[in-house]
Amino acid sequence: MNHQENFFIKFMTLAGPFWRSKNSFIIWTETVLLIGLTVMQIELAVYITQWNAALFDAIEQRSMAGVKTQAVVLMLIFIGSITITTVHLIVKRRLLIGWRTWLTEKVIAKWIERGRHYQITLLSQNDHDNPDGRIAEDIRIATEDAIALSHSLFYCLLMLASFAQILWGISGRVVFEFGSVSIPVLGYLVWIAISYSICASIFGWWMGKPMTSATHSRQTQEANFRHDLIDIQNHSQAIAFIRGEINEKERLLDSFRAIIASYAEQTTSWIRIQIFTSGYSVASMALPILVASPRYIAGAISLGMLIQSVQAFQHMVSALSWPVDNMAQIATWRTSVERVLGMMHALDHLERDISDLNARQIHVNEANVSGLRFNNVRLEGQEGEKLSSVVNHQINAGEHVLIADQANNGAKLFKAIAGLWPWGSGQIEIPAGQATFFMPPKPYLPAKSLFEAICYPKAKAAFDQAEVEKKLEQVGQKALIKQLNRVDAWADVLSNEQQQCLGLVRALLHRPQWIFVQEALDSLPPDDEAKMLKLLAHELPHAGILTITHQPAAQAFHQRKLKI
Repeated sequence: MNHQENFFIKFMTLAGPFWRSKNSFIIWTETVLLIGLTVMQIELAVYITQWNAALFDAIEQRSMAGVKTQAVVLMLIFIGSITITTVHLIVKRRLLIGWRTWLTEKVIAKWIERGRHYQITLLSQNDHDNPDGRIAEDIRIATEDAIALSHSLFYCLLMLASFAQILWGISGRVVFEFGSVSIPVLGYLVWIAISYSICASIFGWWMGKPMTSATHSRQTQEANFRHDLIDIQNHSQAIAFIRGEINEKERLLDSFRAIIASYAEQTTSWIRIQIFTSGYSVASMALPILVASPRYIAGAISLGMLIQSVQAFQHMVSALSWPVDNMAQIATWRTSVERVLGMMHALDHLERDISDLNARQIHVNEANVSGLRFNNVRLEGQEGEKLSSVVNHQINAGEHVLIADQANNGAKLFKAIAGLWPWGSGQIEIPAGQATFFMPPKPYLPAKSLFEAICYPKAKAAFDQAEVEKKLEQVGQKALIKQLNRVDAWADVLSNEQQQCLGLVRALLHRPQWIFVQEALDSLPPDDEAKMLKLLAHELPHAGILTITHQPAAQAFHQRKLKI
């Protein structure tokens, strides 16, 4: 029970503040309207049972006038039902998309800020895999199914209260005789409905219990399969070059076999549920007539009241059967909620991990200093293992410094400067107000127009097209000028050399004071790499340039080395 409560508390802590957000007045208005429309739906359902009773009484009495009257009433019910159902759907879907939008924005903001989307990949836990699926699909299910389930539960509670009252009145007083003992029972149909539903719910819960774990396994394996497909697509050229198709085929098939196994597990769970629901639906159809017909045969109730009691019995059983009827949807909803909570837990764990480091972490600050300063900086692994020596150094504006030693440690130093690698000790001071620019081995080129991809992360309005064309010529990519307005997946279309040249163009356009080149020109011929570094220094003479490279020609460009 504590586990269940803890689960709901965590979910409401995460998603509940939606009703206290900036649009709370509109949200509460829609919520109250949805509740009101649900009450109207129940009232309409109650009125339909009364209409059925009146109709069958008129038929039993062979009253044509009565039948005509009920036909007119039916038209009013028809119009009312369509109106209430349509407005209810509109309000419900507005609330659904509003909650999903709010929660999606909240999760994305936490995941994307301060490089957490990258740092979370360094954690060893597996409860944060496939963030794309968790954000796009699991949040949708978590919010949509929460409202759907809450609405259906509220509807069933109202239906239970309304039809239990009707059924109690129709049941009257029945005397059960057991030999010489007579037991009078009031509302016997109500007690039969309750007993039947409780027994069915317990048995149905036991039959459907394996569905939760089976659904979780299925969703996880489906997400893993999608991830593997995307991974192969992103590295298709490298795989094709080394003829790795057989390996990747086996990897995909292994991943798909895991889906088949989880599918089989889920199918077994579905079979158990279907066995129960099939028998349950047949019994629910026949039982109310069998238990109510003795009073009609005895002449205690009319045919209309018999029909009304059957419908009331079925409505009441349906309301009491909510846990059983929604078992599969609850399992799917809970699985998605746990996946979203798992991702948020991993992000919280990352925050705590970094915060708990306190003094044992690398602090990056903007300060009133003349150059980039390293004060007792030591790189460490996530478990505290030492990766580098202590660095006490200052790099002045306009200096060109080669990061010597292991490239892996050099990359971690760049990450530390960017605030992405806090593990270690010491302090890094960056001159206040001076922009930094990191050039990774492969620049990120979004699938927009080539102009927008080059200008990223700034908007294309920040740069003049003539300036972009000039820079493309300077880096030897004049042929790309005519494609500036073309939209494409540039990471797949362009060669590594072209992409790295565009990364250089981006740096020239942004004109930062500090540039960190992490093997960002290594796809170029050695002499061309040195030539591009010289171009960077010529265009930005006051910029400090720190480089990780293994090309002797490029190494000669630098004025000194920094060993870490």
